Formats: sequence, structure tokens, C-alpha cells
Amino acid sequence: MHISKKSSNFAAKKAFYISSIMKNNVLAGALIALGLTFAGLFIYCGISKYAGKDRAVSVKGLSTREVEADYVVWPLSYGLSGNDLPSLYQSLGAVTKQVTKHLLSLGFEEADLRQGTISVDNNWENYYGDRRPEYKYSLRTQLIVSTDKVKLVVASQGKEADLLKQGLIVTSSKWDIDYQYNGLPELKPLMIEEATRNARAVAQKFADDAQCSLGSIRRASQGQFSIENDQYQPWVKHVRVVTTVDYYLD
Repeated sequence: MHISKKSSNFAAKKAFYISSIMKNNVLAGALIALGLTFAGLFIYCGISKYAGKDRAVSVKGLSTREVEADYVVWPLSYGLSGNDLPSLYQSLGAVTKQVTKHLLSLGFEEADLRQGTISVDNNWENYYGDRRPEYKYSLRTQLIVSTDKVKLVVASQGKEADLLKQGLIVTSSKWDIDYQYNGLPELKPLMIEEATRNARAVAQKFADDAQCSLGSIRRASQGQFSIENDQYQPWVKHVRVVTTVDYYLD
């Protein structure tokens, strides 16, 4: 049988065309398979990373300090009663001078003392019952010690009895004395560092027990500083802070 040259060329072109299509399909299939493989790998890595972020431990770290007050406000109260207000006012001024002299003799300075406000009560207007009070007016005031001489204030407690010998009644309750501590700004960084270090030690122990590695910090909360007076020595302060830190576990 005689096959024309034209028919032979057509068949060759057709075979080449079919071969090209098959090669392209194989290549496309390979690319799709490779793409699906990488997609699956990325999804797996993403899921693993997301799941790992749920592996965390929350711990608390404590730091405490015992410090002494560096400033104190000590009010001493006294008063007089009488019927003549101008002379009563003068007498109250004389008492103030005696109390001032007493405090200076203990070692305080004029700059440590300040006069409080004077309150006046008219007893005849504000009494109940049938019997009117003997004295019409009552005046009360305070001499306030504001100083950084904390130890001197502590040592002076109870020495108001010396004024009783002079006929002066001066009252001073330990509950009225305000012992203050102003060094917290300098103390904060050290205590936060210690509390965070203690928190990490607790987290490390947890990670060791769980047989995993301790990762980076996930979240941290400083907490509030608290300052409390010692029950028996109110000039002694107990400073406390608790930090909460979350760590990743790898």
C-alpha cells in the first residue's frame, strides 16, 4: 500500500502532539503532588506550632523586705477649759510653750515641730441634761512632731509623764503615730527582679518534673506592692510583692 508523504507528516505531528500532552499532564500532576506535599507540611508545622503555644505553665514569684520607717508624724494633744475665752487662749499658748520645751529637751528641733489647729467648744450650748457644765469653753489643740528622727520618736514614747509632774495632761496614742517609708521607688526594681527570678526557679522545677524544656515568657504581671506595719514594732515595715509569670514549655 502506498502512503503519501502528506499523511506520514500528519501522523508524526499527531503523535508528537499526543506525547507533549502526556508529558505536560505528568509534569502538572507532579507539580500538584509536590504542592500538596508542601501544603500539608506547612499545615502540619502550623498546627504543631499552635499546639505548642498551649503548653505553658503559670507560676508566682514572691519577694519580701523588712525595712524601718524613715519619717514619722507624731501628734501630741492637750486642752484647757474655762469661762473666759481670751484668757483661756493665752493659757493654752503657755501650755504649748511648755510642751515645746519638753520636746526640745528630748533632742527634737524647732523645725520638727508645728502647731495644729485649735478647736473651740461651747459647752453651755451643746450639753444634755439638767446640769450645766462648770466651764463654758473647751479648747483643744495639738503640737505635731514631723521628722525623720524616727528612733528619737520611738525612744520618746511614754515620756509624756514628765509633763504630768508640771500639771499638764498631754495625750499621745500609739495608733495616732504615722510611721512612713519613702524608699519604695529605690526598692521596687530589686524586689521585682528577685520575684521574677523566684518565679523562674519554680517554673524550671515544674519543667524538669514534666521532662520538658522551659521556654520564653508568654505573659507577666507585676502585682501590687504592699507595706504593712509590724504588729509590735509599728516603725518596722514589711514590704511584699508577688509577680505572676507564664512560661512556654517546649
